[in-house]
Amino acid sequence: MSGIFITLEGPDGSGKSTITELIVEYLKDLNIDFIVTREPGGTSIGEDIRNIILDKKNTNMSPRTEALLYAASRSQHVYEKIRPALEEGKVVLSERFVLSSLVYQGIGRELGVSDVKAINDFGIEGVNPDLILFFDIDPVEALSRKTGENSGDRLEMEGINFHREVYNGYLKLISMYPENIKVIDASKSVEETFEEVKNELDKIFKKGGPLK
Repeated sequence: MSGIFITLEGPDGSGKSTITELIVEYLKDLNIDFIVTREPGGTSIGEDIRNIILDKKNTNMSPRTEALLYAASRSQHVYEKIRPALEEGKVVLSERFVLSSLVYQGIGRELGVSDVKAINDFGIEGVNPDLILFFDIDPVEALSRKTGENSGDRLEMEGINFHREVYNGYLKLISMYPENIKVIDASKSVEETFEEVKNELDKIFKKGGPLK
């Protein structure tokens, strides 16, 4: 595969969606062929699974069911959308990928990182990001941005202790697997955050992609 796979990770409310919109405009300005997608979802089947996962009425969902649904959505995502785009030489930009499951289900739900990684490895068949941008921000601040007073999906409405576990899980895994993960200070203004992101994008594009 000759494309470049870039994912955005971080706590809920860390600004991934806002920065994704800016990256899209940046890629257009550079005349780079790309697709933008998200998880869970990204395909018709994946979006149906997303609705099940995030529906606030599904409070009795077991952690294992949750992890398997994420992995199933991701497998379809890779099969139908991500791998074909990479094979065509495109840049693939996705909000979230396997790292999210490792921290949310592996650590936050206490299922174990290795077990969650195993079911995802089966689903993605060796397709991994070339660059992971981690948006680093305190989970309390991030959630206040996202949910306001009384909103949010099933996962966003989990207690702050769960989201702190997730955040700490991100930091732990980044320290273990730092090779292709770049930490972005998401507590800064949108403009400053995007400047950091652009620097990382330019590096990977010049190294092996569209900006040779």
